[in-house]
Amino acid sequence: MSSKLQSFGRYLKDNFTIEKETPYNSSSTQSGPVEGDNFQLETKKDEKIIHYNDEVSSVASRVQISSKTHRRLENRHIQLIGIGGTIGTALFVSLGRGLYTGGPLSLFLAMTIWCVPICLITVSTAEMVCYLPISSPFIRLSGRCVDEAFEFMAGWNFWFLEGSLIPFEVTAVNTIIHYWRDDYSAAIPLAIQMVLYFLINTFAVRYYGESEFWFAIGKVILILLLICFTFVTMCGGNPAGDAYGFRYWTDPAIMNEYYKTGDLGRFLGYLSCAIRSCFVIAGPEYVSMAAGETINPRVTLKKAFKQVFVRLTFFFVMGAFCISTVVSSRDPTLVGAITESIPGAGSSPYVVAMQNMKIKVLPDIVNIGLLLSAFSAGNSYSYCSSRSLYGMALDGKAPKFLSYCTKTGVPIFCVAVSLCWALLSFLQLGENSATVLDWIVNLVTASQLINFCVLCVTYIFFHKAVIAQGIDRNTFAFKGWYQPYLAYIGLAAAFLMVFVSGYTVFLPSWWSVKDFLFSYIMVFLDISLFIGYKIIKKTKIRNPLEVDLITGLDEVEEHERDYYEKLELNKDNPKKWYNYLSKYLFGE
Repeated sequence: MSSKLQSFGRYLKDNFTIEKETPYNSSSTQSGPVEGDNFQLETKKDEKIIHYNDEVSSVASRVQISSKTHRRLENRHIQLIGIGGTIGTALFVSLGRGLYTGGPLSLFLAMTIWCVPICLITVSTAEMVCYLPISSPFIRLSGRCVDEAFEFMAGWNFWFLEGSLIPFEVTAVNTIIHYWRDDYSAAIPLAIQMVLYFLINTFAVRYYGESEFWFAIGKVILILLLICFTFVTMCGGNPAGDAYGFRYWTDPAIMNEYYKTGDLGRFLGYLSCAIRSCFVIAGPEYVSMAAGETINPRVTLKKAFKQVFVRLTFFFVMGAFCISTVVSSRDPTLVGAITESIPGAGSSPYVVAMQNMKIKVLPDIVNIGLLLSAFSAGNSYSYCSSRSLYGMALDGKAPKFLSYCTKTGVPIFCVAVSLCWALLSFLQLGENSATVLDWIVNLVTASQLINFCVLCVTYIFFHKAVIAQGIDRNTFAFKGWYQPYLAYIGLAAAFLMVFVSGYTVFLPSWWSVKDFLFSYIMVFLDISLFIGYKIIKKTKIRNPLEVDLITGLDEVEEHERDYYEKLELNKDNPKKWYNYLSKYLFGE
């Protein structure tokens, strides 16, 4: 027992010890410039930047504190973090509402088209993060490159985003349970989940990474199985022998009318699917957040950003295609589950299709998979939201008491505060679960779109600083194409959708105070956070010549030197079969 406790203590010490961050010191001995750190400046400009960076190092050494992390995550871990964190019940359940409102073609086009702005945002984020792969990179770079008030707003918005996803998954679990029965109070599963999340995030942290690794693999397997299910059954491989093909793409209509009739109604149907896509398709933030713990980050993250985007795009686009193929957008069971939370097949189009085909057992298996997926996602968001809040507390951008950790290294107050978001799920006690899910979807969509705007704005200022300081982008591990124009396009798309996402509340007879608040409260709150912090702290927009693009590079250099030295020493060691399998699957 004693040895187990000692082992657990070492684990916590390795992963949760808090130390001073060592800032970059221009006078320290370096082995040479690293990729992406090639300065070609005029003498006067160089003196100004060096003077500024000396000041940055001096200040950072006194006040900047962050968690000491270890670089242990490989490419396969990063990919599964990016895929697992992005894919939740939204891909399996929420797309059903998009199919209902817009029809098959609208849903497929909306998901496909929205992947384009996500690509532009990913390219922009990847260039920044691969250049400076530090902990919480896009949040901290927003303060370095734009404004400290902007970083304050970005950090809290990301916490709101992660936190608001907790009640979504909690509510989704209750919706899925309705497949089997609904003769119980909704408060029971909601309360049980909150207690379990608290216990897991407090007493079983050591199992979090391993469990999420396997849950992510399970999600990928579930998606692939559902894709196979679609292609097999549409060709007649079902108990009825019905080769339905693309029947549901034209029955009742290829594009549904929404609110209005005719072309305007079909456009509004497409727009509803586009808004749904903004919620379902997440960006590169999950890959970015792991930058400070990635092995050989500049190489690993370059691969991960590309591979995660390609694979997620495949899953999202194929998911929209499959859902549009297996079930009619006007199926009575699907419509009843979406509009009135009628129990039965739940609101998953796949389960509805399986029941329509008289398939036994498989619907139960899929719903169990969805249940585990929802629970896993809720636990993941609980962990991420509590740790992002903890990071802000360490940086002085959240109340100091939140930086307190238990003897086992758990930020207990951050866990408790973040789990308060789950209380939103108790709105089900007054409304049906479908209505509550819609409210939370609106809240998450607004936060996520604002986060996309933060990524693009940060990159635009980062790009200005790189050009002003004479850094050659050709030396970067990852260089985005046609920048900064792609970042401007991504920003314009995300900014437009922030305001379009809740447009229905302004339609005649559709006004609802609750819908308005859940759609736009984040806009007003983020503006208030930015202006309030700026007034109180009297912050200023960063001068491109004075942006700190150096602090943190020395740690990356040192890690890369150690990594390649170890690689050289172990180059003759024989590889195992699973090394080749990992290379094939994850491109390592």
